[in-house]
Amino acid sequence: MTLRLYGIPTSGNYYKVELLLQQLGIPYEVVLVNSREGENRLPEYLAKNPFGQIPALELETGTVLAESAAILVYLAEGTPMYGQTQLERAEILKWLFFEQTRIARYIAITRFWVRAGKAEANASLIEQNLKSGTDALQIMDAYLEGKTFFVGERYTIADVALFTYTHVAEQGGFDLKPFPNLQAWCQRVKATDHFFPLPGA
Repeated sequence: MTLRLYGIPTSGNYYKVELLLQQLGIPYEVVLVNSREGENRLPEYLAKNPFGQIPALELETGTVLAESAAILVYLAEGTPMYGQTQLERAEILKWLFFEQTRIARYIAITRFWVRAGKAEANASLIEQNLKSGTDALQIMDAYLEGKTFFVGERYTIADVALFTYTHVAEQGGFDLKPFPNLQAWCQRVKATDHFFPLPGA
């Protein structure tokens, strides 16, 4: 049995996993689950993934992994895309947590509201998110000063996770122009082997 990736390709969290699968050359098949149509709440999907979100990755054993960060760690284990030392692994986890609590929370949701035509209904939250998200971008830009990638001076799953919503942040009203280190890093990620863009971005 081949790995099965459940989700919709235009989802950023799904994209992270699919990009890593392709960059590591791991065979997989796609099972489309359109969360925008509520397919992730159907009983047959919840039987596989009680969390009810996408993506999910079904392993050869039939075990189903949820949460994009956990899936990235699982797939990257034992490859150069994960940490080679205990400290590097901790640094990667730090950035994976940062991505979920700062980038996904403020940038991804704001981008979704803007693209879905829900900006006016969420105007006050968007105003707060623009400030908090910009603060997160500032942290990343400052950290990248003099660095090529986020951990160990090589491309890892920390970059995969952080890149996904950062490079399309302007679609949510964020301004990347004040962050030259971040912009240069985005270009380096795009130049990695077997890179492909986020569908529909």
